[in-house]
Amino acid sequence: MRFTRAVPPKHSAGLLVYRRSPSGELQVLLAHMGGPFWSRRDEHAWSIPKGEYAADEDPLAAARREFAEELGHEPPAGEPIDLGTIDQSNRKHVRAWAVEGDLDVSRIASNTFETEWPPRSGRRERFPEIDRAAWFSLDSARAKLVRGQDALLDRLVEHVPAVPRA
Repeated sequence: MRFTRAVPPKHSAGLLVYRRSPSGELQVLLAHMGGPFWSRRDEHAWSIPKGEYAADEDPLAAARREFAEELGHEPPAGEPIDLGTIDQSNRKHVRAWAVEGDLDVSRIASNTFETEWPPRSGRRERFPEIDRAAWFSLDSARAKLVRGQDALLDRLVEHVPAVPRA
């Protein structure tokens, strides 16, 4: 009989920043994941700015910290809307809040991580956690977000309805 040790799920917290376009359409800020694995991917390669937090850490404080680390900007000061928790396929539980705000995506400055690249080469390289950010309509965001996070868009619309198209 073979025994396997269960890996506990990871917990992340993040902010889904939203704004309205001049026409009133709801838009969300997404971040493209950095590093060589994601560099040539676009569809399902974007995420809300988020990161892991410790069991004794306040998740909203962690979401604000991760936003600042990943984008190089303080998060918007608006009143956070609790979007609850979603489960991603990688056994990660993501707790999220929506916050209204605006950000110049051409001026992000992400923190970095180190990994062996190319694999099994013995060489270590540094990459940004987030290599770019952009504003997307809700429809476009659904195609960009990593699987599982699209549920956050539905929850956002429950609290901040999109302006109906004419």
